[in-house]
Amino acid sequence: MTSETIFALSSAAGKAGVSVVRVSGQKAWNTLEILMPHKELPKPYSAKLCKLINPKDSSVLDHALVVGFKAPASFTGEDVIEYHVHGSIAVIDELLEVLSQMEGCRLAEPGEFTRRAFENSKMDLTEAEAVADLIEAETAAQKNQALAQMGGALADLYHGWAEELTKALAYVEAIIDFPDEDVPDSETAKALPAIEKIVAAIDEHLNDNRRGEMLRSGVQVAIIGAPNAGKSSLVNALAQRDVAIVSDMAGTTRDIIEVHLNLGGYPVILADTAGLRPDQLGSNDHDTIESEGIKRALQRAEGADIRLLVFDGSADKLDQHTLELVDDKSLVLINKSDVSREKNSGAINGQIPLNISVTTGEGIGEFLNALTTRIEALMKTRSGHDAPTLTRRRHRSALEEAHEFLKLAIAQQAPDLMAEELRAALRSIGRITGRVDVEDLLDVIFRDFCIGK
Repeated sequence: MTSETIFALSSAAGKAGVSVVRVSGQKAWNTLEILMPHKELPKPYSAKLCKLINPKDSSVLDHALVVGFKAPASFTGEDVIEYHVHGSIAVIDELLEVLSQMEGCRLAEPGEFTRRAFENSKMDLTEAEAVADLIEAETAAQKNQALAQMGGALADLYHGWAEELTKALAYVEAIIDFPDEDVPDSETAKALPAIEKIVAAIDEHLNDNRRGEMLRSGVQVAIIGAPNAGKSSLVNALAQRDVAIVSDMAGTTRDIIEVHLNLGGYPVILADTAGLRPDQLGSNDHDTIESEGIKRALQRAEGADIRLLVFDGSADKLDQHTLELVDDKSLVLINKSDVSREKNSGAINGQIPLNISVTTGEGIGEFLNALTTRIEALMKTRSGHDAPTLTRRRHRSALEEAHEFLKLAIAQQAPDLMAEELRAALRSIGRITGRVDVEDLLDVIFRDFCIGK
């Protein structure tokens, strides 16, 4: 346990009815003794209304609700004091200043409380990461995913695989460690079913359409179409505010404009892109800039999870450049249905178009239902149940590495070579949960936390 005691504002910065300042470490209770001279301290795990005194001039700092915890039964595994003070900037600043003057106390680094919880075995790395995800959650689906991970869903899965691999490794090492005990070579074969089962499980886990990562960071939806098809107007209508410039002049949108939405409880990042008209561009400066915008639009379309292809329903024919992008990742929208002479109902490259009018709102409800349904389909598990999902690239990379080691283990004939591949696979899985080789990961993981978390 570190000798330093840390403190920080753990609630949001700014004015509030109540703010929480958290103190963790060996001198946490000492801070309370200093702030409550000659007074009876609250009992551990009980809340008490206390008058806090500034030791510098004996003035009243605040009347606060104080809750204390004793190690190891606390969030960090250390002694912890939480000061629930009035959310005044003056009160918070004064309390933090007083704590900073106390011997052995310092302001916490970003994520340091959660890091101490990990280092004191209160949680593994996947659960620690889930704390950050829960704080950042903006939709119900993000919240539920973070809570499941914080509750140990991923940790239990990976620990289970590690236990099975350890048993398989024991069979193989029996041959290596006891050559004079007449251990039959068939012991190696006993390990294969367990290894093959885990390889299949990792295969299914990896083949999840990246839905966990998608849910954590947001479903990428790109709006693509010719100039003046109504893309920017659609973005403004969905955002319910003017986030994109709307003009009859072609080429108004140059760069990608992003809008964050909540559709059906799922986070969506909607991207408005430059109009597609590469065959009409020249060599002047305006065209050079617009050309770069079109290039970025096509790149965003390529990487998007869903493409909204917007066509001008009042035009003589559908834009050919946009038609070339129609595939199973696309939703086809025929805009300006209020001024078009006839509705488009026939399939376009296998996709049934939706007729809408951004101006009148016609068809927008049906379009949003279709988009939400498409997003829900992306998020569904292949097995049909709520299996824990990968939420970070580092998890995926480590599992892909473990998967390769396990396949190599299956292919080995020599017990010592098989054992080495199994150990490598165990190390890869262990890096996800923090059981092995994690020191170099800690700064990367916890530096993205808020101070006080």
